[in-house]
Amino acid sequence: MFYEPRLGHGLPHDPFKAIIAPRPIGWISTVDGEGRANLAPYSFFNAVHSRPPMIAFTSESMKHSAANAIATGEFVFNLCTRALFEAMNISSGGQGAGESEFAAAGLEAAPCRIVRAPRVAAAPAALECRVVQSFQFMDVDGAALEGWMIIGQVVGVHIDEAYLRDGRFDTRAAQPIARCGYRDYAALGEMFEALRPTDGGTYEAGQRDR
Repeated sequence: MFYEPRLGHGLPHDPFKAIIAPRPIGWISTVDGEGRANLAPYSFFNAVHSRPPMIAFTSESMKHSAANAIATGEFVFNLCTRALFEAMNISSGGQGAGESEFAAAGLEAAPCRIVRAPRVAAAPAALECRVVQSFQFMDVDGAALEGWMIIGQVVGVHIDEAYLRDGRFDTRAAQPIARCGYRDYAALGEMFEALRPTDGGTYEAGQRDR
């Protein structure tokens, strides 16, 4: 089949998010102007640069996380894992302004070193970020949309040392989860390693590139 999104897909459910999948979950913590913590998951999230490291999340309306990050210039990414799924899901419930998703989800908050927002203590990794850019989306006709992107530079990295193996972060052990289409999620499955043509040398199954 082929369809133009502006004309509709004709299916019972929109396939867009199922096609662009899996997507890492941006579990974002922030504080508002009064220092009250907020925590919410975003499925439009990813790393966007490496030197310096930068990540971005998109909010399809001006929700608390986006508003807080833009107002304070800071946010924290917390790695969501299979063990933390239920808590993450609870934190998506849309508590009112000033109500703590940390408390609602039974999560312990831990202080960050550089930014004011707290992090999820149980997360295997957390990235402290300062906002470098935020903007509202426009469509091809130049019309403003109800969507904002917030890009943050990573200024601090927390790693639970239990997930460090031979100098590497053990993604398999951390078991991060991802958002797929509809109401579907994915846990980390098969992993394999391959050398790029520019890496040189040869690759054998089971070998890890040092």
